[in-house]
Amino acid sequence: MSSSYDLLVVGAGIVGLAHAAAAAERGLRVLVIERDGHAAGASVRNFGHCCITAQSGELLDLARAARERWLSLSSAAEFWSTAEGGLAVARSAAEAGVLEELAATRPDGGVRLLGPEETRKRIGGGLDPAAVGGAVLEEDVRVDPRSAVARLAAWLGRQPLVDVGWRTAYLGPEDDGAARTSRGIVAAARTIVCAGHDLDYLFPGAADEAGVQRCGLQMALVDAPTAGGSPVEIAPAVLTGTSMLRYPAFADTAAAAELRTELERTHPELIGIDANLMLTQRPDGTLLIGDSHVTLGTMPPFLEEATSTTLLASAAQLLGVERLTVRQRWQGVYASAPQAPYLVADVAPGVTAVSVTSGIGMTISHGLAQKVLDELLAAA
Repeated sequence: MSSSYDLLVVGAGIVGLAHAAAAAERGLRVLVIERDGHAAGASVRNFGHCCITAQSGELLDLARAARERWLSLSSAAEFWSTAEGGLAVARSAAEAGVLEELAATRPDGGVRLLGPEETRKRIGGGLDPAAVGGAVLEEDVRVDPRSAVARLAAWLGRQPLVDVGWRTAYLGPEDDGAARTSRGIVAAARTIVCAGHDLDYLFPGAADEAGVQRCGLQMALVDAPTAGGSPVEIAPAVLTGTSMLRYPAFADTAAAAELRTELERTHPELIGIDANLMLTQRPDGTLLIGDSHVTLGTMPPFLEEATSTTLLASAAQLLGVERLTVRQRWQGVYASAPQAPYLVADVAPGVTAVSVTSGIGMTISHGLAQKVLDELLAAA
């Protein structure tokens, strides 16, 4: 490692790596430090879905900027990605109404309505008989969360302007602007802390002011069901009616209010666990299934089997099969705050904290990093 840097990035999850990549692209000498031996938090416990089409306003702008970065970095760092988009499945007139309203607000495209047979083909042939149609979310991108972040970190570590220090914890700023770490003092002109939901461990005042808490979710990895004797192939990320209550471009439609009332009546078990029922397929064919949500200051580590049962049964019904074979279950945790979808705060002289606080880190991190770096350099 060098004796001094233009930028210290704390955290090698996707938010931290996005800032490191953006900084190096601007000619800055960068050190990334990560307390673990590899990224093991929210960045690897998710769907790998960059949910671009379902954002709105500034988030849509950030997501679109991130989309281009994901695809270019996928090529440079040689990690798997696909631009096959997303598929929102409608299984009632209310769900179809949300998709129709969203499509009407995007005259430049991006949302293409489908009939039930086209929807069935895109989901691999098996689909809930209740499906009445769907929509292609054309701008969405997917990566494999279990390999993309690791390969991006390895690639960054090979770049001439970037060093990556694993198993190195950030302990706080020094009075002279340097940083204390578990391996000694680091001299850096600026520090960006990308600690996610653990911001309160380092700068509790900033976390409290923004209302940052921990959102815990339950997910599972399952074998793909078979069709005609072969595992199904599902190219898009697959979203459902509960997804339409969560992502802003859906949730802001007038039709979403009717949908919420309907789902509260027909699927109280999903509403009760604050579900976003969706799935993505990894390159090895397995499916990532999820997810539920609960927000607390401190997250208990225990999984609720009733929640897993609900999610797996609902996913099986979506795919038109009796049951799914589970390989793994886990708990994900990410930063959540009611005030804004992301946090950018100066927490000490020369130190800026950045967290995505709305569960869309994979979607906007690369776009947010561009914005943060541009603003920091403009102010320098």
